[in-house]
Amino acid sequence: RVFDVATGMSLIELRDPKQPLLRMLQERAPGTYNHSLTVASLCESAAEAIGADGLMTYVGALYHDVGKSVKPEYFVENQAGGPSRHDKLSPAMSLLVIVGHVREGLELAREHGLPRVLHHFIESHHGTTLVEYFYHRARKQAEQAPADPSGRRAEAPQEIEYRYGGPKPRTREAAILMICDASESATRTLGDPTPARIDSLVRAIAHKRLMDGQFDASDLTMRDLSTIVETVSRSLAAIHHQRIQYPEGAGGGTGGSGGGSAGGSGSATIA
Repeated sequence: RVFDVATGMSLIELRDPKQPLLRMLQERAPGTYNHSLTVASLCESAAEAIGADGLMTYVGALYHDVGKSVKPEYFVENQAGGPSRHDKLSPAMSLLVIVGHVREGLELAREHGLPRVLHHFIESHHGTTLVEYFYHRARKQAEQAPADPSGRRAEAPQEIEYRYGGPKPRTREAAILMICDASESATRTLGDPTPARIDSLVRAIAHKRLMDGQFDASDLTMRDLSTIVETVSRSLAAIHHQRIQYPEGAGGGTGGSGGGSAGGSGSATIA
């Protein structure tokens, strides 16, 4: 603790759900907490597959989104239906809220005395990636805005204005978190998450991050990246496996259907 060194024992303590910061996340942002649990499991499997530090990656993933506990209602996984809070905000204001969860997460990490090595997972899990949804929304609004009296139209925003501030991942473990975080979130949007579609999605995400230069500061190799993609794809396919449709009115089917429904609900919550 004096030298701020994260030992195996301290990491095991930090993965305990009773840790104050994790309990706060669970109470304020249950959707984010469940997302973090799933991402942590994906990260641990991927890290062990390439010989990286599985425990470190797991714990880093648990805490990577703690900043969302400050304004949980602005993140889709915590919204219980109804209109989005972002509908009343301009894209620029929405960007500040979304990007702000990284800074707020670092502040909470310092306040609760998390080891410095875990801070990097929080600050780098988005790297300098583009906040695409609000970027495209801002461009669309600029294109549709009426011209001023002189005939000039509003300038379309630049891509760099809608990027996270970084830094990019500097370790293999942090790079794994970036891939798993984006893949888990994107998989939840698939209408029919078959293993083939999940694999294609994970590969596309990893390739896009690679081409965007997000892994340039890490020690990740192409072989590592391929192994990570395969591991994450298999894990996500297992989480989103299809369930048997029981016939209605069947004697034993009622209980089976109820069990299937409960299982489906649980998986949907975790995902």
